[in-house]
Amino acid sequence: MTPQLSVLDQSPVGEGFTHADALRSSVDLAQAAEEWGFVRYWVAEHHGSPGFASTAPEIMAAVLLTRTTRLTVGTGGVLLPLYPPAKVAEVFGVLASLYPGRVDLGLGRAGGPAEDYPDRVRVLRRMLRADEPGLAGAPAVPPRMWLLGGGLTSARLAGELRTGFAFAHFLNPGAAATALSIFRREPGGAGKPVEQGESGGDVDSRSVLAVRVVAAPTEAEAEALAQSVLLWRSRKDLGRDLPLPTPDTARNHRWTTLEAERAAVRGGSLIWGSPEQVHGRLVRIAAEHGVGEIMVNTLTCDPADRFRSYRLLAEQTAAPTPPLSEVPSEASSEAPPEAAASTYLPP
Repeated sequence: MTPQLSVLDQSPVGEGFTHADALRSSVDLAQAAEEWGFVRYWVAEHHGSPGFASTAPEIMAAVLLTRTTRLTVGTGGVLLPLYPPAKVAEVFGVLASLYPGRVDLGLGRAGGPAEDYPDRVRVLRRMLRADEPGLAGAPAVPPRMWLLGGGLTSARLAGELRTGFAFAHFLNPGAAATALSIFRREPGGAGKPVEQGESGGDVDSRSVLAVRVVAAPTEAEAEALAQSVLLWRSRKDLGRDLPLPTPDTARNHRWTTLEAERAAVRGGSLIWGSPEQVHGRLVRIAAEHGVGEIMVNTLTCDPADRFRSYRLLAEQTAAPTPPLSEVPSEASSEAPPEAAASTYLPP
């Protein structure tokens, strides 16, 4: 089964580009993604980062809703510890009233003290429900609420509260299966499966995997872009938050030992290659995790490379899908972390 594809957009800022360039590129990409058949488009929230321009996802979501007609638009996600739940409810109540059925409210627990995060989520959920006294003028069709997580805590809470659950595979791929299992074991986490997966298990319509992907016409081009992402990520892990480097910068960079070690760790969570290779990997990952939707996160220095990556993947997804038995397995198609340095780093 070919999973549906969505977009997680962090509005990446590359060398030689400005934050304004990144934001305008996100608007253009959302419009293109709708035409290419992506079903959902989420904008992230980051603060104080030279590499990401997405500081106000609620504003970006409002703009994208005005520039598209069918696409479901949302946040991936609002950092709830930073805001009073009532304010978030009011903002997304307005969006959902203006664009009923097209608004997702994705919530993250980062950004501040998270001890009361579950209570904040409960309050916000109650305020947005039209059948309960909470928000004056609650929308008739409330936004669909999703909890985001890279571990197990939000998975358990999402299952308990019957929200959707989006797991950040690109941050912690090894915990994805466990987190989704916890989510589905909770009373509200089972959801209604949309269909039977090819592996024989149910495909869960209430969970998605967010996967970091780089596709290019050839494997060599994709590897050059992947090397750029890994240099950026390794620097960020070591406290140097910079714009995304160009492939030439990454190619000519003299990697330190610590950078190489971080790239080796991060290499296993980055899926890159030709459109056929990437599509096959996504089909396999979706089947193994029982999800019917993959949220694709692509970072490149040049917005044109990012557009091309999403377009190639959409075109490949529209093509006939081979039987799952012909798709390379995760073990055979993904370099293990210890091999990532030799794959991505110069001698």
